[in-house]
Amino acid sequence: MTSPPLIGEDVTMKIYLILCLMLMTQTIGAKLMKLETATLAGGCFWGMEEIIRNIPGVIKTTVGYTGGKVENPNYEIVKLGTSNHAESVQIEFDANKLSFTELLGFFFRMHDPTTLNQQGNDKGTQYRSVIFYHSKEQKQLALETIKKINDSKKWPRPIVTEVVEVSKFYPAEDYHQDYLQKNPNGYTCHWLRN
Repeated sequence: MTSPPLIGEDVTMKIYLILCLMLMTQTIGAKLMKLETATLAGGCFWGMEEIIRNIPGVIKTTVGYTGGKVENPNYEIVKLGTSNHAESVQIEFDANKLSFTELLGFFFRMHDPTTLNQQGNDKGTQYRSVIFYHSKEQKQLALETIKKINDSKKWPRPIVTEVVEVSKFYPAEDYHQDYLQKNPNGYTCHWLRN
């Protein structure tokens, strides 16, 4: 006759099995997601991030600086407009739920891509419109999307959005992250146009 299991052994086995199931579920879920990264600039990053965070399929947004030559830039340097960095949003998204082309559709609706180095009251190269591509496929899709929008005559002037290979991305200071979540009445010049 075997002795009954100790009280702790039965509970420990159940906890172990639950943890194994949770880990398997997370692993399967991660494999089902097709994670991609996009980096977009279109004026002040506060308003862009707020719109992008609400797009179904977006997993994470980080505002920051990219496209310039200055290493480890901060807002005080970038706002001068001499670093050539653009205020940008780096986006992690599930390409099974949101394609890069669909993301660009939102991008071209949330800012005016026909104004050079300006969005609303914000002027300077740090506010330019740029698609920083992460792959040859993203570059091709960006160029095709720009052509399609230009051909549609949706905008009265041609699109001036740059398509540039991504360079090192520097996350902005903490107070810029999720800025409009922390400051709901904060400044933005972004909205989704029809």
